[in-house]
Amino acid sequence: MPAKGKHRRPKQNPITRKLALAGTGGAALTLPLISATTAGAVGTNAPAAAVTSVTAATAVNVAAAPPTTYSVVVGDTLSEIAADHSVSGGWKQLYEANRAVVGDNPSVIRPGIKLTLGAKEKAATAAGTAAKAAAKPASSYANNLDGWIRESLDVMAKHGIPGSYNGIHRNVMRESSGNPKAINLWDINARNGIPSKGLLQVIDPTFKAYHVPGTSTDSYDPVANITAACNYAAARYGSIDNVNGAY
Repeated sequence: MPAKGKHRRPKQNPITRKLALAGTGGAALTLPLISATTAGAVGTNAPAAAVTSVTAATAVNVAAAPPTTYSVVVGDTLSEIAADHSVSGGWKQLYEANRAVVGDNPSVIRPGIKLTLGAKEKAATAAGTAAKAAAKPASSYANNLDGWIRESLDVMAKHGIPGSYNGIHRNVMRESSGNPKAINLWDINARNGIPSKGLLQVIDPTFKAYHVPGTSTDSYDPVANITAACNYAAARYGSIDNVNGAY
């Protein structure tokens, strides 16, 4: 029972907590609901709740911050503390991290002990996430003809396929007017059942033979179509830049 005149936050009725838990379904785990009591407490004057917050200034600063701690007061439970401070893994993780100070019974916690809430682990995770985000290059390709050509050129450079922006653009405009879904249904290829498709009007056998790894296997895909066509043009004409008519 708190000392006279001491103000504490209102606590949820234990029965209400048990009913709320029961309503979660048969798979629910029973959390420890026994409050921290004065029985066996170390000292009679329990310190007020004290939380050292971790700021989110930068990933580096957060990672270097000390772990967040919480001083147990009369009436606390591990499940309530875990919920109040959004501890990852809930009361079980909180107990495992503080078993040495809590003891063998997670249902009984002594007022005055300090619990580590795992801020150090969270900070490290935040720093790792930020580092991954910084390392991941942002997409710089627009979803239009300009972007498709530029992305194709980057893929071509990785595979040693020659070609220039102007050479690709010139042939695309002649072959399909920039329509990635263009298809020729009247020439000899169409009559043979293998119509020319896509931005650079590639037939399926040619697309499959000159498909470049890392691009889509859909011959209508703009980047895959351009890259396969340029790969074919490089093998037959030296470069897409040398193509000025049907190829």
